[in-house]
Amino acid sequence: MKINGTHYKSIWWEENDPFCIKVIDQQKLPFSIEIRELISVTQVYNAIYDMTVRGAPVIGAAGAFGIYLATCEMKGNHRRYLDDAGRYLKSCRPTAVNLSWAVNKSLNALAGLTDREEIRKSALRTALDICALETENCKAIGEHGIKLIEEISKRKGGEPVNILTHCNAGWLACIDHGTATAPVYLARDRGIPVHVWVDETRPRNQGARLTAFELAHENIPFSVIADNTGGHIMQHGMVDIVITGSDRTALSGDTANKIGTYLKALAARDNNVPFYVALPSSSFDFSISDGIDEIPVEERDPSEITEISGFDGEKIISVRICPDNIKAVNFGFDITPARLITGFITERGICRASEGEIRKIFSDKITN
Repeated sequence: MKINGTHYKSIWWEENDPFCIKVIDQQKLPFSIEIRELISVTQVYNAIYDMTVRGAPVIGAAGAFGIYLATCEMKGNHRRYLDDAGRYLKSCRPTAVNLSWAVNKSLNALAGLTDREEIRKSALRTALDICALETENCKAIGEHGIKLIEEISKRKGGEPVNILTHCNAGWLACIDHGTATAPVYLARDRGIPVHVWVDETRPRNQGARLTAFELAHENIPFSVIADNTGGHIMQHGMVDIVITGSDRTALSGDTANKIGTYLKALAARDNNVPFYVALPSSSFDFSISDGIDEIPVEERDPSEITEISGFDGEKIISVRICPDNIKAVNFGFDITPARLITGFITERGICRASEGEIRKIFSDKITN
């Protein structure tokens, strides 16, 4: 997608700088556009942990590139070194399943290889393949998801389709296109009027800072709203459809996403607003049958609750927004039960949020 008319991806590798992975620093957006260079496994870990890189698909890609960088610096017993690097990378963000999926995929591709250069080339090839796959998956999600927007547009006689999002599930989070935003961008390209309600998404304000940044640079009409506004605008018929992303979806259909998603699903159900989750197959965890009990929910630093970051005209600063010496609890995600989800928009099509439907559409990926 574009920033100031120039196409970018949120993570990439350049042949003329082969031992460096480049990412857009999401911590600096929207106030400055800075490219950060990652040259070690530790730097990849820190970039994922501190949310320089965030969003399930791009976290997975970063993990795969982390394994590639591990092959560039490995010493001693190659397999042990790479396995240790894999465990280290997977530990930094426990909820998004794409991270472990991509790291495991990268390590599996190296099984049986002994030549150092062959290992390095294979790891790089796997990381690039994952980036290409996730980009194509998001593009396909757009092709399937736009059908929902087209149907609503026809019912409304061409009036703008109002779409509510939560957090950032755009191209910044997904290398390119995005998941929840892919149908929106495609609708724009096909001349379908759309308007996006952008939840600010406390804490960290990924909606106000990242989704708004994306939509502004793509000339998509949008309005930023406080998180607690969603129910009100649904009550008053101002939302036609809710589309969110996913960090991990269980075989049952229960879905983990940024904290606050569950509340949007409840409001959508109460107001008969369709609630869809857009995700690639890499965000499904087919080994988990009960998302509410089995999906690990990351608990982050309480300072994300007690402080808020903003731009003072010269630099990004954090200010305290509550009394000193108080207890704060910061759950990064919540689980939306499958019963509240109208359906999933995947690269293979749209399906209902049920184990039977998920098994049907991904029969080749489920072994049990």
